[in-house]
Amino acid sequence: MPADAPDTTSPAPMTAHHAVPTAAHHPEPSELALRLGYAGLIPFAAGAVFVWLLVGRIDDEPFAFVVRALASYGALIVSFLGGMRWGLVMGSSEAGALSPGYQTRALWTGIVFSLAAWLALLMPPHAGLVVMGALLIGCYLLDRKHYLELGVSGWLTLRFRLTVVASLSCFLAAAQI
Repeated sequence: MPADAPDTTSPAPMTAHHAVPTAAHHPEPSELALRLGYAGLIPFAAGAVFVWLLVGRIDDEPFAFVVRALASYGALIVSFLGGMRWGLVMGSSEAGALSPGYQTRALWTGIVFSLAAWLALLMPPHAGLVVMGALLIGCYLLDRKHYLELGVSGWLTLRFRLTVVASLSCFLAAAQI
């Protein structure tokens, strides 16, 4: 590469006081990320369908298993999303350019998501699944700003679609319990 050519291999530069990239840097999810993301909806959708199919059965054990499985998977995903906040801040070569307050908020928010999901998992299922659905929406809303600030807004369309299906699955299952 000539000495005067711009470096296109490094992330967009960040300003010292803001987490906003100074150049457009919006990586898109890969085909593998899209497939894995959509495959991750299978437990949500299947859980909601099976809750509706199994409600009122003579043997409550399969119903209780499906409800626990759906709530547990929701908690796992909310914790995963909280961990992504850590990864996006800590894994960035530009993390030092982010304001200390921004880093602190992102790290604490990631922990709060995990703890809130754990508490929702301990609640009665009809309430816990509603909280889980709300947490999934809350994760998306906060990540929407977070992704823009870190220059990865190309992932927001996927995140929105995944959030809609996952949260609706939790709400629909909770409505049947």
